[in-house]
Amino acid sequence: MATSTFLFAYCPQTLYGAGCSDPTCSLIHDAKYCDVCGVICQPAATYSTHISSQSHIKRVSNTRWLHCPICRVSVIGQHIWDSHVNGRLHLKTAKSRSVDPKLVQPTEPPLVTPGMRRCETCNVHIPDHNWTSHLSSRAHRNLEQHAAFRAAFELASHDKHGVSVSHAESGLDFGIVEVAEASRGLQGRLAISTDDHTSTTVVSANFIRSKSGNKHTFRVDFESARALRPGETVDLPVLLETTRRGHYGEQVAIMFRESSGNTFRIVRRVKAVVGDAADHEALKPVTPYVNRRRAPWRHGLPTMSGERPPSLLAAQWVKRLPKSHIPLKLAEILQSGSPADIASHVQEKYFSDPMNLNTHNLIFARLLWVEEHRTAEDMRRYDMIDVRFAKEGRLYTLQVPGLAEKRPSVMIGDAIKVQAADGTEGRTHEGFVHDVQMETIRVSFHGSFQAEGRRYNVSFQLNRVPLRRQHQALNSSLPNPGRLLFPDPGQEGLERPLGFNEDPVDLFNALISTNPAQLQAVKSILRLRQGAAPFIIFGPPGTGKTVTAVEAIRQILLRNPDARILACAPSNSAADIIAMRLDALTPEELFRCNAASRDPASVPEALVPYTLRMTSHYAIPPLDTLKKYRVIVSTCGNASFAYNVGMERGHFTHIFVDEAGQATEPEVLTAIKTMSSEETRIVLSGDPKQLGPIVRSSIARDHGLGVSYMERLIERGVYDAQHRRTSWIKLLQNYRSHASILAYPNEKFYEGELEVCGDHATTHSFVGSPQLESPKFPIVFHAIAGHNDRESTSPSYFNIDEASEVKAYVQALLNDRNFPIQARDIGVITPYHAQVRKIRKLLRDTGFGDVDVGSVEIFQGQERRAIIISTVRSSADLLAYDAKFTLGFVSNPRRFNVAVSRAQALLIVVGDASILSVDPIWRGFMNYVYLHGGWRGDAPTWDANAPVQADGDYADELQEALAADMSAFMAGLSINGGEAGGEDLEGDANVDRPFVEAD
Repeated sequence: MATSTFLFAYCPQTLYGAGCSDPTCSLIHDAKYCDVCGVICQPAATYSTHISSQSHIKRVSNTRWLHCPICRVSVIGQHIWDSHVNGRLHLKTAKSRSVDPKLVQPTEPPLVTPGMRRCETCNVHIPDHNWTSHLSSRAHRNLEQHAAFRAAFELASHDKHGVSVSHAESGLDFGIVEVAEASRGLQGRLAISTDDHTSTTVVSANFIRSKSGNKHTFRVDFESARALRPGETVDLPVLLETTRRGHYGEQVAIMFRESSGNTFRIVRRVKAVVGDAADHEALKPVTPYVNRRRAPWRHGLPTMSGERPPSLLAAQWVKRLPKSHIPLKLAEILQSGSPADIASHVQEKYFSDPMNLNTHNLIFARLLWVEEHRTAEDMRRYDMIDVRFAKEGRLYTLQVPGLAEKRPSVMIGDAIKVQAADGTEGRTHEGFVHDVQMETIRVSFHGSFQAEGRRYNVSFQLNRVPLRRQHQALNSSLPNPGRLLFPDPGQEGLERPLGFNEDPVDLFNALISTNPAQLQAVKSILRLRQGAAPFIIFGPPGTGKTVTAVEAIRQILLRNPDARILACAPSNSAADIIAMRLDALTPEELFRCNAASRDPASVPEALVPYTLRMTSHYAIPPLDTLKKYRVIVSTCGNASFAYNVGMERGHFTHIFVDEAGQATEPEVLTAIKTMSSEETRIVLSGDPKQLGPIVRSSIARDHGLGVSYMERLIERGVYDAQHRRTSWIKLLQNYRSHASILAYPNEKFYEGELEVCGDHATTHSFVGSPQLESPKFPIVFHAIAGHNDRESTSPSYFNIDEASEVKAYVQALLNDRNFPIQARDIGVITPYHAQVRKIRKLLRDTGFGDVDVGSVEIFQGQERRAIIISTVRSSADLLAYDAKFTLGFVSNPRRFNVAVSRAQALLIVVGDASILSVDPIWRGFMNYVYLHGGWRGDAPTWDANAPVQADGDYADELQEALAADMSAFMAGLSINGGEAGGEDLEGDANVDRPFVEAD
């Protein structure tokens, strides 16, 4: 790991204090800090030039600190103040002081907060006792370097000594240039002029090249020195030339020599966007990004409720769900203090005890409450302000942007709360959703609700039913709970491993006979002992774990006429796959149990005969009918139906949970704990190396809710290597991918055990394609430096340059008749919802709407002949680089594994290599592609032959490269010498984390 070296070491007493009094201090004192602009002027004499600059004057006019006298916090700008007064902290504090939160007026910030000091460089408040250590911290020192660099660039950009260079404000901007035009070369010009009293000589003009990069997109047409007469203007030609899309920005330094012999430099930015102008116009931000405002909300008002939809009364429940509300004390802790303080307090009070059989239920109940609180907070992102309802019969309709994408996630039966936007009504209306269609909901309200002529604020309410089901499962009494929750050696499914030729089976799927691991898994499940620990099928990508589970189910039914099987999966789509592969069963033998609120359009046509649908909703048959089915398929979350309609414990002889690694432990226990008897055999199939459960709360995730039931069990001794084939089996034959596509995830996640068994005609169908850099290597990493955008109130990122590149690849693939492929055989994966929308729009507008575009979660369990991945995050501009840059969702080993293992024959990754290289998994992958000839674009800025540190954090190395670039820049000029913002640090982290499917 590289260690940061700093360009300068400033004396903090000079920069942030009253001055240095230590005569032995060797740090830099000739510098002055501008806290308005966040720049360090060095030498200090340049401060006067800085404060007269347009950028400083503009920033001063737009900057105003506003202090909340009741919350004792200061914020910058009116829009942040508006967010603060609508926030939970302000509302709670105002209520405790019996004041109207809207009537609190901002004051001037106090000069000193007792016990705290503000670091303007880092934009954080620091306790006095931590001040010295903060100033010497790596994060602060890095930001100091950025501040010095920005000031140096600003100083170098000023016209001086009677010489002016054009494009002073925004630099020479070529705008958006088509690739064909850029490849031919495009010329721009900088105009150099002198005043009527100055004669000078242009000595040189050179681009200051980055040490960490190798781009040479721009060059200047300058051959020899040229003297300028007083009042003369000359043009300096600047040439743009590249064949690659992306954002490009460099700095040209022009050296002048005065008649006295003194030299000086003036710097100008030169930038261009190379790409499809139509794409950029189509995808540009509709409106600038602003933080979404929460709807102003008045608490304590009486609530008038509408009628619940008929679907909520679809079943005759014998056992009611518990309310399981968050304990008041825990709720108070979760709503007060900084995120760090909350996490510390929750840890100390609620999660200090180890998990064991005695504490299991309570710990998971607390985890669910913490998760519920976070999820409810995230739902507030979708509050709507000042909207109208339209009356439609007995119901009211509302247009909800983003509803089609489950943003917000709204289902039939969900509640919404509304209050009059003008505050004239002294009550809250609670409505219930009766229908969801695209971006419209139809809601029932109390008869006193008035829609005409009124506008309302809307708050979407979390559907607590899935959480209440999980609480119910946790609280249910389980006979011999140890064998399911904390199994030990001696509780293996089999006493000994079965031999390959032992217990021959007449298979329904003959292909399983050629796969030793699949065959042994099926035979082992048939021989499971009563009272055994759950049997696990560890199924890496493309190894056929669902096929294996389905074969085992059919063999059980064949051998045991009294067998009754509950088969579950975390999502409707995964449960549908199980049911469709059991289509040899009749509708009298198989029932696909759907939640009442499920959208009929999402149910595959082949499964319709296996469902029970009433006029407006799905239903559950009478108990006597339910008991006759040999197999019932459900989601994990809906699996408590059996318990709640009165089915006796032990009715199911076997419970199968597919994709078990994707669900939280309480979610899986909803299917298992309420219905298992001592005799019930449990089979889990999944892959702990692929996507885990969706958990929104970092606190809940840190304390174990993000670890699936299956993954937690695997850590116990009964599932160690010694018990392989008696408690668990790992499938090894991959039927999906070309060997080159499989190689890296196989080595990184599966100890190199996977065997390539895919159909050669499919896996090699792109060998020799012109889309490849190396004809026999079907992976491309396309290095592109794009630009992160956000728009409106969505914090989700998108990258137009990458979206345009993805479209170009799709177009090239579909137009190549020598390597034919259909649109439905191409998948585009991207981690950010905004990028999903932008790519879908481009492809739809181009006639390629049949190409699936979605998140990693959507593609888990799927495969495509060609997969294109857009990683989105980028930072092409050195001056705008975020010193605390994080990859967010992109930097997640499981998401990476799923994304790159979906492709059968062709994998194309489009991304910013320098940013991705921060993550060890991505760095190793890019090294693999580069060394095998699959790289397209500028070469890596690091040594691709150097071993990758698996547990390393290469952010420091990126900082080193950035420091080197700064050093090169300043040398070229001959110059001597917490996450910011917001109280809710989890909020944006969850913006692209999908809501769990509620049914």
